[in-house]
Amino acid sequence: MIQFTQEDINQLAAKGIEKEKVRNQIQIFKEGIPFVNLVDAAILDKGILKFTVRERSSLINTFEAAKDRLSLLKFVPASGAASRMFKALFNFLVAYDPKKETLKEYFERTNDSDMLAFNKGLKDFPFYGTVQKRIKGKASNSDEGLYLFVKEMMSEDALNYGFYPKGLLPFHDYGDHSATPFEEHLKEASNYAKVDGEANLHFTISEQHLKMFTKEYGAINERLSQATQTVFNVAYSYQKGSTDTIAVDVENNPFRNQDGSLLFRPGGHGALIENLNEEEADIIFIKNIDNVVVPAAQDELTKSKKMLAGLLLKVQEKAFAYAKRIDDNNLTADSMLEIKDFLEKDLNVRFVDNYAGFSIGNQIEILKDKINRPIRICGMVKNEGEPGGGPFWIKNDHHHVSLQIIESAQIDMSNPKQVDILNNATHFNPVDLVCGVKDYKGEKFNLLNFVDHKQGFITEKTQGGRALKALELPGLWNGAMAYWNTIFVEVPLATFNPVKTVNDLLKPTHQVS
Repeated sequence: MIQFTQEDINQLAAKGIEKEKVRNQIQIFKEGIPFVNLVDAAILDKGILKFTVRERSSLINTFEAAKDRLSLLKFVPASGAASRMFKALFNFLVAYDPKKETLKEYFERTNDSDMLAFNKGLKDFPFYGTVQKRIKGKASNSDEGLYLFVKEMMSEDALNYGFYPKGLLPFHDYGDHSATPFEEHLKEASNYAKVDGEANLHFTISEQHLKMFTKEYGAINERLSQATQTVFNVAYSYQKGSTDTIAVDVENNPFRNQDGSLLFRPGGHGALIENLNEEEADIIFIKNIDNVVVPAAQDELTKSKKMLAGLLLKVQEKAFAYAKRIDDNNLTADSMLEIKDFLEKDLNVRFVDNYAGFSIGNQIEILKDKINRPIRICGMVKNEGEPGGGPFWIKNDHHHVSLQIIESAQIDMSNPKQVDILNNATHFNPVDLVCGVKDYKGEKFNLLNFVDHKQGFITEKTQGGRALKALELPGLWNGAMAYWNTIFVEVPLATFNPVKTVNDLLKPTHQVS
């Protein structure tokens, strides 16, 4: 067992990390994290719902009728930096020297398709006017112009877009102003998460970016509030230091920095379950910061969100009634079968094969456990080659089958049967969740009780030339919600519009007009 020095103990105390937590993480490194066991891909009518126009309308009406007596929150993971989005531009600045070759020669030499597309669509980027004003008259020719344009974007002593949080970059050009994802999320919230003229939003950000977000909010709030007739209540939080994970060396011993201190690393977006656990709203909409739409797609997006929320309210109503009935000890053999049927058909809960052989008391405890859980309604879009996790039925080491969002890194690619199941997937996860985190009494569940800690990730990295292993916590919509009751619903592809690279901003879905 690892022995901690007094310096280690002091370091753990400063971060708010228990010694036992570190020991458990080191044990995970030693045992490894097993691949998930895919049972089947979730597809339409077999794990994924698809509603008719009439059904969608009914669910929207359900939400509209109830929302004014509910508390709503939009929760947006927004800590991602923009550096990866500009990888092609950083590479270009290193690889191209306008004094030594022309652009044509550069493209012929490198086949740099990313920069070719960037150059071709230059005037369609929302930051084009801003950058051009700053470099006006500095370029001796168009080849040097592109180089200076990119340099102005990326240099630390210029716009320094690579340092920005992705949420504060210009994404959409409205002519008189450009809108950031942060602004678009506020506008979006006014369309479906507003009650009595107020919309509540919570952004998880990096602490170093707080001043940038508050400055942007100050700049846009008055204009946006007037345009949407909405008072925006915006809050921020950071990943907690206590969610950082220990790094180990190749022998699974704690990795130490040159000063002898323990090396901890951020635990990934799964750490945000702690932030989410502090929110008290009746309905929580979750969506990533870079997934925003232009006005042409806003109506479809709004209807989709309201549909998902309406479904949550519909199943919650039944689940709450059944949970109260169990607590009131008001059960018959028929009502127990009714509750089991609801769990299986409406909440996709699966029971072990020998459930019928359990005593009545044990069956009641199982029903009570399975119905008293947070509920998530997850939008799923048709798979058109975008990267991201997918919806699957999996079986855990206790032989319990459940619906989960699984990443490809969790799947054993050397197992042909598992690969076949992966290839049968028809949909993928756009991170479009509507969550109910309270029980029928209105008391919030402790979300930390519903995490599958065996769904994390171990990655290999180096620091200071030394190899290390890092532990990423179970993803927020993956293992961090593994024991929630889960419903997957097909949503329109138009609602999924992420920006992973700068050239994604050239897609028609990010052009305002």
